[in-house]
Amino acid sequence: MLEIRNLSKRFGPLTAVDDFTLTIPGGEIMGFVGPNGAGKTTTMRMIAGLIEPDEGSIHVDGINAVEDAPAVRRVLGYMPDFFGLYDDLKVWEYLDFFAAAYRIPRKDRGLLVDQVLELTDLTVKKDAFVESLSRGMKQRLCLAKTLVHDPKLLLLDEPASGLDPRARIELRTLLKELQSMGKTILISSHILSELSDICSHVVIIEKGRLLLAGPIKETLKNMTLQTRWMIELLDGSEAGVEVLKRFASLEVREAAHGKIVFDNLAVPDNSHEVLKALVDAGVGVRQYKQVEAGVEGLFLQVTKGEVA
Repeated sequence: MLEIRNLSKRFGPLTAVDDFTLTIPGGEIMGFVGPNGAGKTTTMRMIAGLIEPDEGSIHVDGINAVEDAPAVRRVLGYMPDFFGLYDDLKVWEYLDFFAAAYRIPRKDRGLLVDQVLELTDLTVKKDAFVESLSRGMKQRLCLAKTLVHDPKLLLLDEPASGLDPRARIELRTLLKELQSMGKTILISSHILSELSDICSHVVIIEKGRLLLAGPIKETLKNMTLQTRWMIELLDGSEAGVEVLKRFASLEVREAAHGKIVFDNLAVPDNSHEVLKALVDAGVGVRQYKQVEAGVEGLFLQVTKGEVA
């Protein structure tokens, strides 16, 4: 569905994207991960035809995006990280406007608007003014606008930004539904734990260069990751954290409500010593198990926190 070859983009002395190559199979959800300033948004804007690359090629559904940008826009939907809305329009008017911009015949637009409103759970807000919508509803409206011409490929740049937990859960459910409809989705996000839940593939970029790309499960099997563990205690977490601090090889990631998640960097594994120290200190242990590092673990493993 998307094939990028040797893509580069420079802004004066800054190389924002550097010899970037990527292929996304049809029907997959790919998480696009990288530090701030890594080149994610610039790459998405080049795919969408908003910025011309200095070098390289982009093909979307077999169409050359550089040579025939109008044709690509008919099969591609782009939701930017910062988007503008026309506050003085009603929700249905906003969607009808963009349907007209995509040259969808007037006789078809009413049914089409109703369909995307139902898909994004905005039907009850059909006649509301855009300015009256909550942040989460505005996000859904922007996504509805992105879907109005039934694109095959979706580029979603930080779609969960600023959403509360319930809205993020609803967004994840919607993305899964879009995938079941045959959509291919490239999604960037800083909420790495959520990408593990919805993405089948991951691509990690830093300083404009590709570091890693592939199916998440296969990549996790093939990489040597930090060993992550979870301890569930009978009481609070504080006593357990104090014991873990005695080990230089341990790095606590989370500690709350009687659960501690930590990375164990010891080689060979010293988990039996850690468990013994907890028991000797009188810390009641309900559960002690290894957990999968997921996308966050991959990100920490392959990046250095550098920007272009």
